[in-house]
Amino acid sequence: MSAYFTSLLQYSASRCPGKDGKMKFDSILAEVNGFGKFQIRLVLIQILARVALPCHFLLNNFMAAVPSHHCNISALDDGGIFRNLTLPQKLAVGIPAEQDGTRSSCQMFSKPQYQYLSDSNSSEATSRVQCQNGWVYDNSTFKSTIATEWDLVCSRKGMNRATATIFFAGVMAGAPLFGFLSDRFGRRPLLLVSYLSCLTFAVLSAFSSSYIMFIIMRFFTGLSISGISIIAIVLNVEWFSIDHRTFAGVIISLDWTLGSFFMVAIAYCVTEWRMLILAVSSPLILATIAWRWLPESARWLAANGKADAAHHYIMKCAEMNNTTKRMASITPMTLLESAETETGDKKYTFVDLFRTPNIRKLAICSGIVWYGVAFTYYGISLNISGFGLSPYLTQFIFASTEVPMKIGIYFFLEKVGRRFGQMTALLGTGLCLFINMFVSKDQSAIRTTVAVLGKSMSEASFTIIYLYTTEFYPTVVRQNGLGYTSVLARLGVSISPLIMLLEDVWHLLPAVIYCAAAVCSGLVASLLPETLNSRLPEFIEDIEKPRKQLTRMEETK
Repeated sequence: MSAYFTSLLQYSASRCPGKDGKMKFDSILAEVNGFGKFQIRLVLIQILARVALPCHFLLNNFMAAVPSHHCNISALDDGGIFRNLTLPQKLAVGIPAEQDGTRSSCQMFSKPQYQYLSDSNSSEATSRVQCQNGWVYDNSTFKSTIATEWDLVCSRKGMNRATATIFFAGVMAGAPLFGFLSDRFGRRPLLLVSYLSCLTFAVLSAFSSSYIMFIIMRFFTGLSISGISIIAIVLNVEWFSIDHRTFAGVIISLDWTLGSFFMVAIAYCVTEWRMLILAVSSPLILATIAWRWLPESARWLAANGKADAAHHYIMKCAEMNNTTKRMASITPMTLLESAETETGDKKYTFVDLFRTPNIRKLAICSGIVWYGVAFTYYGISLNISGFGLSPYLTQFIFASTEVPMKIGIYFFLEKVGRRFGQMTALLGTGLCLFINMFVSKDQSAIRTTVAVLGKSMSEASFTIIYLYTTEFYPTVVRQNGLGYTSVLARLGVSISPLIMLLEDVWHLLPAVIYCAAAVCSGLVASLLPETLNSRLPEFIEDIEKPRKQLTRMEETK
């Protein structure tokens, strides 16, 4: 069958009303072209804000980097021999050596041990003490980080790791907050709140005068940026027709890849942590300016009884997509009828995610999958030092693998569907983590190859789950659903960096935990419904009855 004939049949089917004689919103969106200039402009405007997401989510890889360091041994200067020694000699007599021959990062000798200048193996009656006068850092890679600013090393290294946990705790707190508010007051106004608040707290964190002030500002930065994370993708997907939702989800996810490249470039050029925060937050200024051209979700407006406003935006979409001739049969009343239900003016909350059997099962399973996806993804992404390469090169490699992977995901999802794609990505991630447990560290080429493949699979699982979640939750609780799953995801993210501390118990324990999380969540994904070519559910009642699959030539039946 020719592409033209297929398109003609699809257009004819989209104009047919449902069995109740009323057009569904997806049918109305198809009338005005659910993939045209209007949707492309929407995605381009959103890019300005979304590139800031990976910059802040992965900022700790550079802002909190710990350069090589050793104790400040200037206090050992006794005014005699020590003063005339070269730097390597001073380190030899002032810093004890570890078993691998490297100098200790956290200990020093209480007195200069001059016998080591002659390679003497005299009995070590020398007393080792913790660093007494701070540390000396290697500034060749990073001019300054929060670790060097507040000496977050050795006994205080937990405070350094805690900065990532506190940031993601803010993201976790912001997810249900913005999910609830955007379902109540709309996507567009809450996006502006996210832009302005994130920008404000990011600037304040860059000018923090103490560690306490810094972590408080990072918490609120995370809380604010979560609004951008969960609202932007929903606003985009709600404006795309069924045929192009997969494409929309994948294209939107490329914003993250673009942001990752932006992050590497900025971090390479800006090696001072305060300026780095300001630099990676700068796209939000442009996003705030461009906000005036962002449309509200007509789907949300119709579902909330705001027919005139919904019709206004549908008309704008039709004008930009050159489909105004098809608007004759679409009136505000048509939009109200498309969202008609017995629930009336009911306001939905998180509790509604657990009231009835099908949506309760959906909420529980999706929550587990989101936790596993985020837990394993950030377990890999926030531990880039394990490659043995520079953090810039490692991050660049990770970002470079995302583009071909996401292009492949688009075709993969169109053929096999979301559920199988989600399962494959998570189980593949678990398999790569499992394989690397048995590859010795001296086989760096193999470890790096498997790790990059695992990172790609993990990135694929994140790309799929965002699109998947926007499709299986009904419009009236879609933001609540994303908010709820984001809470569980951020819980996983908050815990993930701390798992690496378990290396002290057993060096393979972190890998075992990450692997188990990926495999278990992959198996749970098999319990989720397939949404390929399905009409977006508008109300909870839509998923409590058998889900209706749509073919490419059928959008209303």
